[in-house]
Amino acid sequence: MTVKIYHNPRCSKSRQTLQLIQEQGIEPEIIEYLKTPPSEHELTIVLGYLKIEPRDLMRKKEVEYKESGMNNPDLDKEALIKGMVATPKLIERPIVINDGKAAIGRPPENVLAIL
Repeated sequence: MTVKIYHNPRCSKSRQTLQLIQEQGIEPEIIEYLKTPPSEHELTIVLGYLKIEPRDLMRKKEVEYKESGMNNPDLDKEALIKGMVATPKLIERPIVINDGKAAIGRPPENVLAIL
């Protein structure tokens, strides 16, 4: 299976994570998720791999979090996932996927456990 990274080249942690993967001799499939957001289905799978809830994958300090209403505690999983697909800037980054496992590269070394 191909290693994938949901990547934002403007993010230093994302760049560091990509470099760390490449230093392991792996050329991952790079998905610039701000340009090509994951679908609801893909995001649901990623959440399952990470074993976390949608809100745990959200960047809550982004202005868009409040502006889009994602801070509403009454929103269910489906609404939160739809919100991340509609506003991919809210998705925590980077996310690395490998063989049915996933890790968030914060810190970048987190991804070594799944490579």
